[in-house]
Amino acid sequence: MALHFIRRGTGTPLLLVHGIGGSWRSWNTILDALAAKHEVIAVDLPGHGDSAPLPGAQTIGALADALTDFLTEQHLLGIDAVGSSMGARLVLELARRGGVLGAVVSLDPGGFWEGWEVPVFYHSVAVSQKLVAALQPLMPALMHSAAGRTALLPQFSARPWAVDADQAQAEMHSFAHTPVFGEMLDQLAHGEVQQGAPAGSLSAPVVIGWGRQDWVCLPRQAPRALAKFPDARLYWFENCGHFPQWDQPAEATRLILATLSRQAYRDEDIAPPAEGTVASRAVPKAAVAAAGLALVAGVVWLLRRRKR
Repeated sequence: MALHFIRRGTGTPLLLVHGIGGSWRSWNTILDALAAKHEVIAVDLPGHGDSAPLPGAQTIGALADALTDFLTEQHLLGIDAVGSSMGARLVLELARRGGVLGAVVSLDPGGFWEGWEVPVFYHSVAVSQKLVAALQPLMPALMHSAAGRTALLPQFSARPWAVDADQAQAEMHSFAHTPVFGEMLDQLAHGEVQQGAPAGSLSAPVVIGWGRQDWVCLPRQAPRALAKFPDARLYWFENCGHFPQWDQPAEATRLILATLSRQAYRDEDIAPPAEGTVASRAVPKAAVAAAGLALVAGVVWLLRRRKR
């Protein structure tokens, strides 16, 4: 099937694969920096952005097949790739299959939860999506307020007040308007289990990056990902939630470019200098209170509007 995509920059090609409820715009925070070194191809997954849903079931395997078909049609088999969240799981799946991708950077991949983590993931994300959908009329104002971002984005960001306002608004719009969101969320939580790649089976570098403060894919899941992909290298993002491209965009860019260069590097070369690290800062209580009031007011307004 045809997938919508954009191309930016010149150089060796690089595929970017967004997460559930996202689009190619999910990469806006690091797109220009990557395009300065590579020809970036950022896709809209089936049922996301400007790509139509798959004709059959929306599963991880089906999305991986659709990406493989897309790369085949575009003569891009063997391309290096970066994925985020659900997209991070997809690039790991394609790396496992062999012959589809080159070097891979997988940022906070889904699919490695167990036990009580499954319902927590499923219900917390489902509630968040419904809230975001209900608040769409107020979303531009909320996302252009540090207090609004602080109230709505802590599940996804360790520093929600610092997330770019335009980026946050675009993501919340896509989050609310993705027609396959419910089906994909169910597949992520209760569908096929991610298979691994035995030691020695990966022919190109694979790096799994994880935010220390990820409340969607908990850091405790990282060792399970490594157990299934023992050839992969694990990199920890400090002061970072589910989206390193939001919370640590410069660091995420350095990790991606270093991995794609296929040259040896140390984690210290990627992490920000100690004096430049942005520590988590306390948010003024007044800002949190204002955000809470804004949310309550928004919900009340929506309920009254529906009754009318």
